[in-house]
Amino acid sequence: MIVKMKKITLLTDSKYRQATLEQLRELGVLHPQLVERPHSEDIQATEAEIEKLDKALTILPVEEETTDTAPENLDPQQTITRVLDQADEKDRLSRDLEKLDEQYRWYERWGEVSYASLKALEEADLYCRFYTLDKTVFEAIKEELMVQVVREEQNLVYFVLISKSPDAQVDAKEDPIPEVEYASLVKEMNRLKSEIQLIDDSFAEMSYARDVLLDYRQALLKTLEFNTVAASMDGSENIIYLQGFCPADTVAELETLAEKQGLGLIVEEPENPDEVPTLLRQPRWLRMIQPLFNFMGTVPGYKEQDISLVFLAFFSIFYAMLVGDAGYGLVMLFGTWYFARKKKDAPREVFRLMYLLSFSTILWGLFSGTWFGSEAISQWPVLREFIIDDIYSFSDVNQATLMQLTFIIGAIHLSLGHLLAAIKKINSITALAEIGWIVVLVGIYFIANSLVLGSAMPDFTMLLIAIGAAIILLFANFQKNILKGMLITLGNLPLSMINSFSDVVSYIRLFAVGMATVIVASSFNDMAIGSGIDSILGGLMAVIVLFLGHALNITLALMAVLVHGVRLNMLEFSSHVDMQWAGKKYNPFKK
Repeated sequence: MIVKMKKITLLTDSKYRQATLEQLRELGVLHPQLVERPHSEDIQATEAEIEKLDKALTILPVEEETTDTAPENLDPQQTITRVLDQADEKDRLSRDLEKLDEQYRWYERWGEVSYASLKALEEADLYCRFYTLDKTVFEAIKEELMVQVVREEQNLVYFVLISKSPDAQVDAKEDPIPEVEYASLVKEMNRLKSEIQLIDDSFAEMSYARDVLLDYRQALLKTLEFNTVAASMDGSENIIYLQGFCPADTVAELETLAEKQGLGLIVEEPENPDEVPTLLRQPRWLRMIQPLFNFMGTVPGYKEQDISLVFLAFFSIFYAMLVGDAGYGLVMLFGTWYFARKKKDAPREVFRLMYLLSFSTILWGLFSGTWFGSEAISQWPVLREFIIDDIYSFSDVNQATLMQLTFIIGAIHLSLGHLLAAIKKINSITALAEIGWIVVLVGIYFIANSLVLGSAMPDFTMLLIAIGAAIILLFANFQKNILKGMLITLGNLPLSMINSFSDVVSYIRLFAVGMATVIVASSFNDMAIGSGIDSILGGLMAVIVLFLGHALNITLALMAVLVHGVRLNMLEFSSHVDMQWAGKKYNPFKK
């Protein structure tokens, strides 16, 4: 249920700004209507501190199992400064090491040449230059020069030009020797690596500080929120005000606060629904769908409907049909049980949802005879008793029945959407248009059966379409000038009816994807054990193929759920309920 909201305007003396906000935050019921981009020095300082903290958190490694605990007097600001200073020092050392590494690569190419020795030769008027040249070109000029070949690599020749003139050179790319001795270079590189390693070790040792920094981050976010709300208060030098929204059943708490603290309070009905945040209050068993909404980032608008129950019911059906395998359902059930025991601090709603989806998948697989894509398993004596022949996965004659079932599901699902839309408009005569759409959807179901499956279309089908269309024409845009309203509706009605037909037919994806899951599983089974197992190695390879194949198939099935199962609810169904999912979540100002 979407909770009814009231618009609140709270007035106070400007000198009590801080105290008023503290009391509001303590109460924790007002969702402030904030200025889009409030500016203040406090906000900028807090945002800068959060930015530094986030950078420090990316630097400190995550140690999953650590016995170290942070000291009670650990100062988060000093820790951040220390981490960032060490990170800057590491960057400087890494840049220096990179420069030395370029020089080291020269010695890798030419060997451990002594720079001091070459300088001594130059004092004796003997000069050495290092070149790399194409082998063919080198062969043509080597007789004319005094050269020493160091090595050959593919079509390249590494050689040293030796001459008594400092100006002698070859028309090729020179590779001058670094002005550092090899031993000194290696020693300096080792020193830099050692210092970098010491910093990395220091980061590892300070990983215990992550929890303290995360707590500090939460405190900073609360400070930022407080400063943002403070900057959003408007008014004159003496009187300032803050506007926002709160649930209607908490207004009394605000009235008590206002009376006690001498604040001005104006309570109104919201004028613009787009500004009002959405607060959902659901029974505990229904909250399991909320993690999916959070994952998608969708919130119903304040004036829209809470379709959580219908969404959960049909999503469970879609999930079961798309995954379609009782064996996979058992794997998911066990995985859910395992992680629920291991992650005791995680929200329980996620695990409750997965339990429901796993059981739904097991039931569908039990009735359709699908166990890891194996027809042989489905014929085991106990399991065979549960098979419903019309939806048996390994039958060649029931595909039309399965497709018809998806059309039935689609027609019911979309009709429920229009029924919910009619309930929303219950005080308006336009609600009758939604009933007309339900009649049209029944007719569209018969048309889909006829066009896609070749089934005989009942004689009353077109009559249903005509009656439904007439009701829609009369009431969708009902007004005093009935003819004008009908003409407005008529402009979009043909396209809307075509879209409704395509929406019903789109539910056939439940059959297609579910059947694909069975076929892929069966193919991996044939690949692994189709020709039998005649050796230990063959058995081992079969196990590997079965494990990897079914793991891949489960992954693809879960992706199909996100692509198709969610889509049927979020697009096809939601469009028939006229839901835009344009809401914003109720986020009260609280500690």
